This record gives sequence, structure tokens and C-alpha cells, in this order.
Amino acid sequence: MEKLRTAVSQIAATPDERLRELPIFYRFFVPILSFSSYLYRISLNLHQFLYKSTLFRLHRLPVPVISVGNLTWGGNGKTPMVEFIARFLDDLGIPPLILSRGYAGGDEAKMLRRHLLHTSAKVGVGSNRSATAAALFERYGYMNPECSSYYQALFSPQIPGPRLKTSMIGAVILDDGFQHCSLLKDVEVVMINGLSPWGNNYLIPRGPLREPLKALCRAQIVFIHHADLVSYTELNAIVSAVHKISPSIPTFFSRFTPLFLFDVKNPLSKLPLSMVTDMVILCVSAIGCPDAFIHVIKMIGPLHADRLDFSDHHSINLNDIHLIRKGLAILQNRFSIKPVVLITEKDYDRNPTILKEVNDFQILVVCSSLQIIPFKDQTEEDFKMNLTKMLLYKCKTRA
Repeated sequence: MEKLRTAVSQIAATPDERLRELPIFYRFFVPILSFSSYLYRISLNLHQFLYKSTLFRLHRLPVPVISVGNLTWGGNGKTPMVEFIARFLDDLGIPPLILSRGYAGGDEAKMLRRHLLHTSAKVGVGSNRSATAAALFERYGYMNPECSSYYQALFSPQIPGPRLKTSMIGAVILDDGFQHCSLLKDVEVVMINGLSPWGNNYLIPRGPLREPLKALCRAQIVFIHHADLVSYTELNAIVSAVHKISPSIPTFFSRFTPLFLFDVKNPLSKLPLSMVTDMVILCVSAIGCPDAFIHVIKMIGPLHADRLDFSDHHSINLNDIHLIRKGLAILQNRFSIKPVVLITEKDYDRNPTILKEVNDFQILVVCSSLQIIPFKDQTEEDFKMNLTKMLLYKCKTRA
């Protein structure tokens, strides 16, 4: 199954003119994937028609809903952006509720809970997000977005003094919400992977697109993630493609910034990044954009960094442990230094137990956060101001 996932991912990243470069085994699947993409497009159009025609019921939640989603699978910085917005709302005194599907073992939800432990944010997990939200509204209550205290909280960045303190839910953040049609959303934030914005321009499974590019017309804010790994020319090309679809949409840029490390044997530890300087590293990851992870590690300055990539959301098993051990043995023989394994937080939250099978080697987790990069006069403060204005407008139109 892992080989098949790897094949599909490679095909999705390869334009038509370069298909001949792929192994014959990979090319065998192209016609099958193309037909599957055709069926997916029909299903997608039917799904959207049923909601637009109100044949399927739309649910409106009693508080503003901010959706964070993407057009392509994996590696877009979607979940870190959810955390960024949750912290911003918490700072305003508007406790957020994050709604997650809990896909593939709920690694993203686990990471969000750990990161937001000391904030007012709550995380609800379940495929029926309307039902999950209803249960948490009943438990905690919710703020009335039409009341004066809500407006005061939204204006609080400009108003000095203490923030409103409440345990009631003030806003909902949909993690992976762009294709979620059953909930009415007030703000759509779409994340784009700057390293591979559209892949081969085909819909899944032939390509990485979950919707055609024209779907960007539904978005209110667009982020180009991994912008630090992309040239100025490439960034401008992506921005131009976005603005052809939605000319006036605010476009921002973001990147991952590594903060510290912790040892899997002691998750409460907080180790400096410099700890891996001049060391031999094996980067093991099952994420949407492993290239970005490797780049972050190499920037820290190890003696050598090798990699072992699995498909996004893959759960490490005993066969994978054998591959990891084999890679470590090769590195140890080559450099005569005991190598260290580095993994992402998502991989840790997905596989906290199985990784102990490699307990004779040190396994460190890289903790990162999303950072908004100033670009063309668009800054972090501009994004917060845009988001606040949109929430204020939606609150007024709800009244």
C-alpha cells in the first residue's frame, strides 16, 4: 500500500511532458487515475449542486466560523495556521473552538491540543462537525456576536486595558474546511504550498487538486506557505495565478520557523536547536511536504542530513522500524558517529509508542511554528486587521 501511495504522489507531481521519465510501474496507473479523476469531478460537481440548490441542509452556527483549508493535498501549513488564528482569537478574549475531522488517527488534533493547552481554545474532533459543535456549545455556552462585549473584544488590539475573560465559545475555526459544504462559513482562508502550488494541475487522484483553481473565488484570504523556499519570480507567478481568479483577494506569505527540540523519552524536555549542529541526522517523516522539513533541518547546520520519507499521515509499523534501523546503520558505518533521528511533531503524535522500538538511538522531535513573512507591504498585522474587519462585518450582517 505504501508503494502505491508513493506512486500516486509521484504521478501527481509530474507534468504530462515528463511522464516518460517515470518507471513503467507508475505509468501503468495513469489511465486508471485519469478515469478516477473524471469520476471525482462528477461527484464534486454533484455534491456542490446539492448544497447550492438547498437539497442538502446548510447549518449556521451561532458564532462566526473561520475556515482554514487548501486546494491540494498535504503540506500547505493548514493546521499551523489554525493554531495561529486560535492564538490570535485567544489574545482578543474570544475563545475559539477548533473543529477537526480527526483524520488518520487525529495527529493534527493531538498536536493542537498540546500546543494550545494553556489557552482558552477548545478542540472538537468528529466527522460530523455540526454535531460536535452543538455538543460543545451545550457544554460551554457561546458568546453572542451581536452584543457590545463581542465588538469590544474585536476592537481590543486598538484599545488598551484588560481583555474580556470568558470560557464561552466565541468563534469556530474549521481545520480543513474549504471543501466542507454543510456549514456556513464567514471567512475562508486558503493555504497554498509555494513549493508545488497546483502539482500537475489534475484533480485527485490523478493530481493533487481537490478542486479546480476557479474555486479560489470563494476565498477571502490566501496564504502562500513555504514562501521562504521559493524564488521571488515563482512567488509572483503564484500571486498572478491567484489574482487572475480573484483580483482583489488579500494575499500573504508564511513559513515554518523551528523553535526547539524535545526527546521522545521526555516530551516535557525543551532542547536547543543547536544540539544537532555538527551531528549526523536521519530525518524520518510522513507529512505532505518532506522537502520543507529537510530544508529546515539543513538550515540548523548538521554535519550530514539523510532522509526517509513515507506518505502523508502514514503510521510507522515494524517493517518501517526495520528501514529506519537500516538507514541508521548505514550512516553510523559511513561517518563513525552515532546518528540521531529527527521527526516532526505530527509524526510524534501519530506514532508515540512504536518509535520506542528504536530506543537505542536518540529520537528528537522538531517543534516549529508558522511565521507570517512581510512581502509587498503585507505583514502579520495586516492579516490580523483583515481578519478582524471581516469578523466585524459578518457580526453586523448577522444582526
